[in-house]
Amino acid sequence: MKLDEWFNRRTYHYTQFADVEDLVRLKRQQGLTISVCLPTRNEADTIPHILPVIRRSLMERHQLVDQLAIIDSRSTDGTARVASGLGAEVFFDDEYLTDQPLASGKGEALWKSLVPLTGDIIVWADSDIRNFSPHFIYGLVGPLLTDPAIGYVKGYYRRPLFLGEMKRETGGGRVTEICARPLLSMFYPELSGLIQPLSGEYAGRRAVLESVPFFTGYGVEIGLDIDIFRKFGLEAIAQTDLRRRVHHNQSTVALGRMSFNIMQAVFRRLHDEGRLELRDEPGTDYQRIFFREDKYGIESLETRVIERPPLASLAEYRRLHPPREEDKQ
Repeated sequence: MKLDEWFNRRTYHYTQFADVEDLVRLKRQQGLTISVCLPTRNEADTIPHILPVIRRSLMERHQLVDQLAIIDSRSTDGTARVASGLGAEVFFDDEYLTDQPLASGKGEALWKSLVPLTGDIIVWADSDIRNFSPHFIYGLVGPLLTDPAIGYVKGYYRRPLFLGEMKRETGGGRVTEICARPLLSMFYPELSGLIQPLSGEYAGRRAVLESVPFFTGYGVEIGLDIDIFRKFGLEAIAQTDLRRRVHHNQSTVALGRMSFNIMQAVFRRLHDEGRLELRDEPGTDYQRIFFREDKYGIESLETRVIERPPLASLAEYRRLHPPREEDKQ
């Protein structure tokens, strides 16, 4: 499928799925269940603006979401207690797949969250969104419920930029434009039509997500984009306009470390494909320059991206989630 053809066929707007009761009908007709999960680490201040919205609108008013949960990385600010009080199930990422080598970060949490989550469709959303609305969820599951050929849906949006007193209506998503998009355009041009390839709001069929590896850290999103494309083709990927997303913008220094994760993931995949020969093992220490007390300095930050195997290949996971009959076909 040509890129422009894919873009026209597989790009949606959340308003196309605003009839939530119709989505509930489709879900029941297909015998599917939906889990929504937020990865959290010290997000006690923001999750009270997200979890009740999902529960009231998409579990009580409309029975679209069957499971609402967080996967927590041992927050120290009471995130788990707050989430439980708001009616969410609470899971801790260090309690699952403990026989695997130690790792941490967002990708690790998402990978492990598939173990306790029960849905046939999984929706992940970042836990720092400040303008959360139900359409962040139904806009992502809509394509999955209306087209069986789609297995993975990315959200995209305008991202305002807030840095101190500076406020701009656009300008967020800096890592996408200066790191991810150039890499995709260079090595995976088929994916260059993804408007927000690194967005933290996306949904997928369990059968798809459990069949691909996950990178730990901030390499997880671009890794999933690439690996789902490689295994299932561009036709299985869609994207939905979620309009606008407001969240805490990270510093330029933090974005540099994030880009370091992304580059590790892409270069590793290119090496696996035989398209890039790495004669030396790439460094995993990010050298950060800082300015403090009127002078510059340098510090080394260990930032290693680990590739986790497809969950479907692990016996511990398969005991809890045997394949559905339709997935075996």
